Order: sequence, then C-alpha cells, then structure tokens
Amino acid sequence: MFHKLKIATGLIAVLAAVPALADGDLEVAEPGVLTCGADGGYPPFSLTNTKGEFDGLAVRVMKEMATRAGLEYSPVIVKWDSALVGVLSGKFDMLCNAMDITAARQEQVRFIDGWLESGGRLLVHEDSDVSTPDEFDGVIGVLASSTWAELAKELNASDTKYYKVEVDAMRDLANGNIDGMITDAIAAAWAIEQSNLPIKLTEGSLSSIQKGFALHKDKVNLAKALNKALASMVEDGTYAELTSDLIGFSPAPEEPIRSQF
Repeated sequence: MFHKLKIATGLIAVLAAVPALADGDLEVAEPGVLTCGADGGYPPFSLTNTKGEFDGLAVRVMKEMATRAGLEYSPVIVKWDSALVGVLSGKFDMLCNAMDITAARQEQVRFIDGWLESGGRLLVHEDSDVSTPDEFDGVIGVLASSTWAELAKELNASDTKYYKVEVDAMRDLANGNIDGMITDAIAAAWAIEQSNLPIKLTEGSLSSIQKGFALHKDKVNLAKALNKALASMVEDGTYAELTSDLIGFSPAPEEPIRSQF
C-alpha cells in the first residue's frame, strides 16, 4: 500500500550524534520502519506515476530492499542540497536518492553496495549501422558545457553540434539532422521508453559511475542487512524485473562498489 509522503521542512543547523544501539538492531529510529530521504521528482529515479503513486527506479529498489530486511519503507521528501545533512543529523534513517558514489562522499557517509551503474553513452538513429562508439564518424550532438562535450572529443566525429537542452538533440537525431549524441545511459533509456523516438543506445560506455544509497557511518547493521537484501534481489531476478519495466534493461553493476566497513 502506498504511504503518504511526509514533507521535510526547515534547515538543519546542528548535526546530532546517532546513539549507540544493541548488537543486531537495525538502527532505525522507529522499530520496523525505514524513514528514507528521497527526491520527489527526478525521473526515472523518482516520480509520480499515472496512478498518483510514488514510483521510480530508486523507489522500487529501495522499497523492495526494505521489505526483505523486514522494514516498512517510509519516504520523506527532501531537497537535494540538504540531503546529506539529514543523514548525518538523524533526520531520517538513510538517504534514498540516486547519489553518485565518490571518494569525497565516502568520507562523510557510508554507502550500501552500488545498486546502479550509469555513465555516458552514444545514441544513434535506430536505422544506423553504428553499433559501438569506435564505428562512429558523423556529426555528434552534445549538451553545451557538459561532461558529454568532453567525451565527444574521443570520437571520430566530423563535427560537433552543441545544444542548450538535450531534448532538442534527441529530436534532431530522430529527424536525421545529426548522426549521434552523447548523454547519460539511464536518462537516455528512460527518454526512449517514454517518447518512442526512433533512436537507440549503442554498445559500450564512454564513462561510468555507480550510484548508492547513503546512511550514517554508525549504521553498520542496517547497511549489512540492506546489502544482503540487494544481493538477493539481483540473484533471483527481482531487481531486473523492477528496473527493466521502466528503462528497458537492468542497470545493476557487474562489479558493485562495496560498502566500506
């Protein structure tokens, strides 16, 4: 059953210490409930579906993980710029935003094992014979002043066209005005599924990043329980079923970045 979202308000000024708990305790504020800081609208990671329900890649995966750990998933909508502060202060049990796992962030919080891998991918028209970036030699479209623009330099492109918004590049690609474009793999897969544009992802990534769910470093038992739940989901095919329905494939990392204990 869908639970009404609780809206987090106000700025947190002081970081509170997370109290020590008995061995075996899942370290949640309310027994049996996992309060989870989440972005309310970041498709395809979080969104409101046609039924008015809170949905998305991160929502589906985290909800199933919580269930397998014996917890009730309870999302709390938070602003991105205050998300990590909420984790450190104990405002909610963990952060369920799709956050890039970086060395700098690992100094602040603990991530459960990487649950999704994305990165820059080359898109071409569905009728194109190009199957890998190495085969590309036409006009490439990229978002101006983006990391994708840097990746475009690695291709054998005859010319580069810059766009203010990526949807314009997708339309030009569909209409044959450019031969390819570079964007985030997950965002591209979602756009293709939603728009039915005649474009496709080529094989192989131009860059790679893993995303994780963050929690306070003191929550060791909770991290281990959620890691176990995630592994079981991937192994029995539930992860692929939940994610493929939204973007057409399973984005599970082949070699997940593991939690630091």
